[in-house]
Amino acid sequence: MPLQILRIIDANCNRIGEGLRFLEDVSRFLLNDASLSRQLKQIRHNVITKLNQFGPGLISPRSADTDVGVGTSISHQQDISSLVTANARRVEEGLRVVEELSKLPELSVKLRSKDFEAMRFNIYTLHRELISRVTRRQKIERLTGLYVIIDTQTLGPGNAVEAAQKAIRGGAKVVQLRGKERSRAGLLNMAKQLAEHCRKSGVLFIVNDYLDIAIASEADGIHVGQDDLPLKMIRQELPVDSIIGLSVTTAAQAQKAEKEGADYVAVSAVFPSPTKPEAKAVGLEGLERVKRTVSIPVVAIGGINRQNIGEVLSCGTDSVACISAVFGEKDIEAAVSQLVKEIEKRTKNSQKS
Repeated sequence: MPLQILRIIDANCNRIGEGLRFLEDVSRFLLNDASLSRQLKQIRHNVITKLNQFGPGLISPRSADTDVGVGTSISHQQDISSLVTANARRVEEGLRVVEELSKLPELSVKLRSKDFEAMRFNIYTLHRELISRVTRRQKIERLTGLYVIIDTQTLGPGNAVEAAQKAIRGGAKVVQLRGKERSRAGLLNMAKQLAEHCRKSGVLFIVNDYLDIAIASEADGIHVGQDDLPLKMIRQELPVDSIIGLSVTTAAQAQKAEKEGADYVAVSAVFPSPTKPEAKAVGLEGLERVKRTVSIPVVAIGGINRQNIGEVLSCGTDSVACISAVFGEKDIEAAVSQLVKEIEKRTKNSQKS
């Protein structure tokens, strides 16, 4: 067999193995996803097993000193998503090269082209799954700062999209749409507009309760209550990169939510809330208990304003949600800006200490 052919196979096997190892480690250590990690590991082992048939003959033609391709690689990847895509494509391209070479008569007795084709198509699927999961993780990490809930009932005849734009200009990091008294058609139209504006502004957009509207509007996620659809069912229907938040009042509910797949929990209500007067306040003690209990982000909601937001942040909450403290004010943008300043001041002080 020509040594040049063996060099091509050897070079591409190295690319495949290195790329798969990177993807496997992302799945294992970054995403803690045992299933994805196991699948990638199995493909890597399959490649090794098939190429071990060549024995030492595969590496004997190696010559890094004379390889004209050494030092010509170019990398522009700047984040984990780009690195995942670069390594997945590296694996896909390497598998394609070996797949084509396996059609040669002198190689077809040892390698089956169809085996490498099957692995290549498997990597296409796993690549998409990895990117979706990495994107979801990045969304979870963005659950910080001020979380503004646009409750159409509280807002009244006001324009929800315009109100959201003001909140975003003020510094809101997350916008949730809650519109239980609106028609589904009207709410969907509103959600689509909000989703587009939030996307352009780099702000997370969450839909309250309605799974169909969250999916149709391509929202970043959905927020549900204790009496809504089970988390497992929601997760099956949502795109993999979408996040799920669940309202809780106790540490036990928060633990259960995390175990069942919630990406964050919202502790409600911390203080008596004008938008939900029937909700029993859990107080700062209840908020602290939840924060100590779970490892996922905790959002505080209910009766939070400029006067008490410092106390809430001292409990270690990851994000603070407001309705009346924002939309009960004449100047929405200014109200948001003042709350954001309080959050930033508290964050800076905690970093110093």
